[in-house]
Amino acid sequence: MLVAETERDALKGLDEDELLDLHQRIRRVRTKYVKNYRRGASAAVAQAGGRGKSYPRNQRDRDKAELFESVLARVSRAVATAAKRASMDLRSERIAAARSTGGGVAAPVPVGGPAPQTSRRPRATKTTGGLKKDASSQAAGARRQAKRDAR
Repeated sequence: MLVAETERDALKGLDEDELLDLHQRIRRVRTKYVKNYRRGASAAVAQAGGRGKSYPRNQRDRDKAELFESVLARVSRAVATAAKRASMDLRSERIAAARSTGGGVAAPVPVGGPAPQTSRRPRATKTTGGLKKDASSQAAGARRQAKRDAR
């Protein structure tokens, strides 16, 4: 029944909140079957004597997990489409509201004309006294990290 709810015609009638609810329900079912498959597979390894020998067992849970993974992808695409549509609707509403109010208030211009532009000082870079010294300490840190990573 859950898979039937994800057919194209059924998804078209759902809004964004209903799609998110369906997405969550499918994700829970998918997680259930993945968990069942992993537990069964790990238990079967000891009995069969290896991972390769235990692979054919537990096929049903593996198939169900794969099925719900593809269904979840289908619903995720529908959620993304609905979210994009809602975003575009909201944006068009905001633009229409801004146009109807005149777009905003313009800043008043002072009587003496535009204000003179002030120059900004460049932001100070954090240095210890010289570019070579900074580069040297940075390289030392990189060497120290490489030494740790090699352990």
